[in-house]
Amino acid sequence: MNTMTPELAGASALTNSTFAEIADVLRNHESFVVLSHVRPDGDALGSQLAMGLSLQQLGKEVKVWNEEGLLEKFSFLPGGELLTVPPTQPEDFDVVLALDTATRPRLGTPLQAIGAAKLWVNIDHHPSNPRYGDLVHIDPIAPATGQILFELLRSQDLPLDEAIAENLFAAISTDTGSFQYPNTTARTFEIAADILRCGIDVGRLSQQLYESYPRRRIELLRVLLDRMRFDADGKIASFSLPLAVANELGVIPEDNEGLIDHLRAIEGVIIAVFFEELADGKVRVSMRSKDEAADVCEICLRFKGGGHKLAAGARVAGSLEDVERRVLEVACEVVRPLRR
Repeated sequence: MNTMTPELAGASALTNSTFAEIADVLRNHESFVVLSHVRPDGDALGSQLAMGLSLQQLGKEVKVWNEEGLLEKFSFLPGGELLTVPPTQPEDFDVVLALDTATRPRLGTPLQAIGAAKLWVNIDHHPSNPRYGDLVHIDPIAPATGQILFELLRSQDLPLDEAIAENLFAAISTDTGSFQYPNTTARTFEIAADILRCGIDVGRLSQQLYESYPRRRIELLRVLLDRMRFDADGKIASFSLPLAVANELGVIPEDNEGLIDHLRAIEGVIIAVFFEELADGKVRVSMRSKDEAADVCEICLRFKGGGHKLAAGARVAGSLEDVERRVLEVACEVVRPLRR
């Protein structure tokens, strides 16, 4: 597996590869695999499908892999049939595209399914990204990787039709909290307007994104709210999901996405935390903040995680109770000096 060619290593450590350089790779190679992170969200899946569809229209040989495949709640996205779990036998490619993935290990099992690759292209918006790959474009100002891809496709005259636009809208909308989070910029709204001009039905798409949850997800929320706790004089709200409870409810991992926002929305809360016990002896920690002075990326970096100032996560070895205690101790140190 190629990690970084010597001639590009020094440059990529200091500057981004240009969109023109990336487009040149897309046009002048034939076989591609498009990857994104484990436990994919709307930005990950929408970005993967948008890139996969655009490459297909260029006449390229394209595989789109994710450790979980296409999640049930995003099954309506156009081109969803492209997205599969990786094969058991490694395959060779000209180019590996890693999208919306802060570190290489976060790509999960697809890493073992890649044999030889001439180039790795890393496109992301996480500031904690260590810039792995041969061509790297990291824009921490962009609220979603989908926004970066729109700029890439539009500026380089790469295929961008209604199906691609729908995937990019899903990517941007979900990673901005339906255009509510502070990372939303004027440019984000301009891009959303351009996407709508591609012909998408924003009402239908938004209903599928935000108003079509399975009942089991609401049953899960009821249990989580019953386990809710507050720390640091109400500046921190958290809840936890033991593995036994998840199994009893019959929920699947994607049901958890977005539930932390119920904690974040509470008046006076600065940091929200969701602890999820996993089967491998680790705990998945998801953190959200309403104040950049409470940098949850810095907190998660202390537990070998990462992300953004206002949204970050980590997987921490230990029992649920132990991880809760350790993470909340650090979070309390961060928020105590802050005003609500």
